[in-house]
Amino acid sequence: MTEPPDGESRGPRTIYDVARLAGVSIGTVSKALNANGRVSAQTREKIERVARQIDYRPNSLAQSLHRSRSMTVGILSTDSFGRFTMPIVGALERSLFDQGIAAFMCSATDDPARERQHIDQLLRKRIDGLVVTARRADLREPIAFTGRGVPVIYAFCHVGDPQALCLLPDDEGGAALAVEHLIGLGRKRIAHISGPERFEAVRLRAKGRGRALAASGLVISDPLFGRWSEEWGREAAMALFSERRAIPDALFCGNDQIARGALDALRERGLRTPEDVAVVGFDNWDVMTDAARPRLTSVDMNLDALGAEAGAALQAMMAGETLSGVRRLPCSLVVRGSCGAKTQAMAGSL
Repeated sequence: MTEPPDGESRGPRTIYDVARLAGVSIGTVSKALNANGRVSAQTREKIERVARQIDYRPNSLAQSLHRSRSMTVGILSTDSFGRFTMPIVGALERSLFDQGIAAFMCSATDDPARERQHIDQLLRKRIDGLVVTARRADLREPIAFTGRGVPVIYAFCHVGDPQALCLLPDDEGGAALAVEHLIGLGRKRIAHISGPERFEAVRLRAKGRGRALAASGLVISDPLFGRWSEEWGREAAMALFSERRAIPDALFCGNDQIARGALDALRERGLRTPEDVAVVGFDNWDVMTDAARPRLTSVDMNLDALGAEAGAALQAMMAGETLSGVRRLPCSLVVRGSCGAKTQAMAGSL
C-alpha cells in the first residue's frame, strides 16, 4: 500500500479508500469489516491491515442500520453521589466494552420528569438495551417502553413486574455471614444497630442477623433503627452500654458509618475493640473501614460482580434470550482488626 499522491484529500478515510488501496470491491470490504459474509482469511487480513494503516473508522450509524443494532446501551441512575452506582457501572462498562458496546450514562436524581426525558433521548439514540440502577436497593416503578423491544435490567434496585430481571446483593445472606463469623469467634450477645427501618436492605439485614442467632440458639435482642450516620452509631452504642442489663460482646452494624460511630463510643466508654466488644459493619467502604481504629471488618456487597453480571445478562437479552426474576448475588466478609480474627480476609455466601 502507498500513501495517496500529493494533492489528494487527506480528510477522513472512507470505505472507498479501503477498497481502492486493498484492490477489492466495496462489498468485500463491508463483509470483512462487519464479519457478516464469506471472505477468505487472507483477504480479510489484508483489508483489516489497510484499514488500520489509513486509520479508517466505519460509520457507526450506517453499521447500526445495516445490522439493526447501534452497539450502544443506556445506563440510567438515581445515585447522584455514585457511592454504589460507580462500582456497578465500572464493571458493567468493562463487560460491554469487551464486546465493542458503548454506554450512555444519565442521572435522573429521583426526578420522574427528568427520567422520562433521559429515556426519550436514549431511545432516539437507538440504544440496544438499558440498565437502571439506584443509590438504594428498594422497589421502584418499572420503565415503560410500550413495545419498543429494548431489554431492561434493574441493578441495585427492583420492580414488582415478575417479567423483569432484577439484580441485587443478598443483604440477608451477607448479614447472616457476618453474625455467624462473630458467633464462631465465641460472641454470644450480638446487638444490632442499623439505619431507617423503611429501607428494605435494613429489614433484610436485621432478618439475616436474627436467622443466624436463632440457628445457634442465642438471644435475639431488638435491633436499634435510626439514621445512616456516624452520629447515630455513637448515640446508639452509648445507649446500649449505659443500660444495666448484660452488655453486648459484639455489635453488628447496618453500615460502615454507623459502625465507625459505634467504635468511637466504645473507646469513649473505655471498652476495648475487639477484646471487650467485636464490631462488624456493612458495605466495605474503604473510606470508613481504613480510617476506623481498629480497622473495620465489613460485609462487601461485591458490586463489581453485580455490574459484570448485569453486563453479561444484558448482552444475552440483546441476543434474544428471555431473562426474568429477582437474583440476589452473594456478599462476602472482609475480616480486619475490629472482630479479633487473625486472618485478614475471608469470603463466602449462604
